[in-house]
Amino acid sequence: MTDPLIRIAEALERLAPAPLAAPDFTAAAFAWHTGPDRLEPVARVARVDIGLLIGVDRSRDTLLANTRHFAAGLPANNALLWGARGMGKSSLVKAVHAQIRAEGHDLKIVELSREDLPSVQRLLAVLRGSDKRFLLFCDDLSFSHDDQHYKSLKAVLDGGIEGRPENVLLYATSNRRHLMPRDMIENERSTAISPGEAVEEKVSLSDRFGLWLGFHPCSQDEYLDMIRGYCASYHVPVAEDEMRAEAIEWQATRGSRSGRVAWQFFCDLAARKGVRVG
Repeated sequence: MTDPLIRIAEALERLAPAPLAAPDFTAAAFAWHTGPDRLEPVARVARVDIGLLIGVDRSRDTLLANTRHFAAGLPANNALLWGARGMGKSSLVKAVHAQIRAEGHDLKIVELSREDLPSVQRLLAVLRGSDKRFLLFCDDLSFSHDDQHYKSLKAVLDGGIEGRPENVLLYATSNRRHLMPRDMIENERSTAISPGEAVEEKVSLSDRFGLWLGFHPCSQDEYLDMIRGYCASYHVPVAEDEMRAEAIEWQATRGSRSGRVAWQFFCDLAARKGVRVG
């Protein structure tokens, strides 16, 4: 008869997840998934050329310089890109990555979803053992008052006893400067016994990013310049007066101007002109 302890050990082995195979870091981009843990190569990253990003010159130059330092093995800061929706925060991260690779650095980018933040320590263990350098990209990051995922993010920003891996840098985007709604911050401060400490841990999370890059709504001139840039890049034939009138009408119906709205108008325009995009 088989020893009960052996049977238990065999059952536990069957339940335990298989160890993550050594990743092939040939690709330039990866997406991290759990259940089971795996790094899936991304064959084609959806991005725009860095030259087509209008109205973000200061943020572009700052992020480019920081990323160049990191790719060259020099000190660099984690970065939080925050602000207005649709103004190119995530597009800038992906465009900067492409630019640095075009300059000859074999920099990798790994997308980590907010829902998978609890697994970040396992991801860092995988990346730590590589001789490659990685941008860890977390898009649209925010937390609610009862959300504990922010504690996992500290593992990337502070690194715990081991410290953040020298070959990993975090770039995150958010619509909120402090990663949680202002009314939630004020509510917790007003109802807590120790108001100053009630939200300090969550609010101070954003302070752990060395770079804060703000994105603000664009002007009408910037909005039109974005569309002109897309038309020139994709060779869409359109008269200036026609483009201007239709673009202004488009943004009026949307009730806002942004890089995203400019791209949406351009896609509609290109389709009407019979030009394929992509």
